[in-house]
Amino acid sequence: MAASLLSSSALCIHKEGKPNVSLKDTSFLGISLSDHFKSDFTPLVLKCKREFGQRKLRASTIRAQTIATTPTFTRATTDGKKTLRKGSVIITGASSGLGLAAAKALAETGKWHVIMACRDFLKTERAAKSAGIAKENYTIMHLDLASLDSVRQFVDNFRRSGRPLDALVCNAAVYQPTASEPSFTAEGFELSVGTNHLGHFLLSRLLLDDLKKSDYPSKRLIIVGSITGNTNTLAGNVPPKANLGDLRGLRRRP
Repeated sequence: MAASLLSSSALCIHKEGKPNVSLKDTSFLGISLSDHFKSDFTPLVLKCKREFGQRKLRASTIRAQTIATTPTFTRATTDGKKTLRKGSVIITGASSGLGLAAAKALAETGKWHVIMACRDFLKTERAAKSAGIAKENYTIMHLDLASLDSVRQFVDNFRRSGRPLDALVCNAAVYQPTASEPSFTAEGFELSVGTNHLGHFLLSRLLLDDLKKSDYPSKRLIIVGSITGNTNTLAGNVPPKANLGDLRGLRRRP
C-alpha cells in the first residue's frame, strides 16, 4: 500500500514552547492535509501559546513572591539569637589581683555585667575606676565571706536586685602564713578556713538553684584554687608552708 507519511519535521514544538508549524506538501493517503490543518490546528496552536504565556507569568509571580517573603539568615543573625541579653556574673574578691583582672576582662567583652562582691565598697570602686571598667558594666555589692550572716544577706540583696545569675566565680581568699596567732571568723572558725572554704561553700549552696534557672549558654560555677597549699609545686614549698595544722581551725571558738 502506497502512502505518503506525515513527516516529523512538518509539525514540531520547541522546548521554549514556540510552535514551528510547516504545512507545505503535507499529505496522507494522497489527501492534502494543508487545508484541514489550517482550519483545525491553528486555533490549537494559539490556545497553546496563550496557556504557555499564562504559565510563564504565574511562575514569574511565584518566584517574585518567594524572593520577597523568604527571610535571609546569616551566621551573625543566628548567633545573635543565642545571646539576647548580657550575662550576670558574681565575682568574689574582685577588688584586686585575679578577681579584678577577671572582672575587667569579662566586662570588656560587652557580654557580661559583673557583680563585684567585696568587703570594702570604696576600695572596689577605686579599683574598678583605675582598671577602666565602664560604670554600666559592673555593680558593687557588699560581701564578707568571714561572716555567714553576711553571705546570707548578700544572697538576699542579690535576689532583690532582680538580676538572673549566669555565673559564679568564687575567687576571694585570705592568706596569713606569718601570723603568730590565728584569727577567727564571726562564727568562730579559723579565718582562712572560714573565708576561703566555708563562706564560699554557703554562698554556692544558696545560689545553686538560681544558677540552675539560668538560660544563658555559658552558665557555670568556678572555684579558684591556690597552689600555696600544694607541696608538689614550687610555691607550695616556700616557707612557711600553708596547712591546716591539727585541724583546730575547723572548730568553733567557745
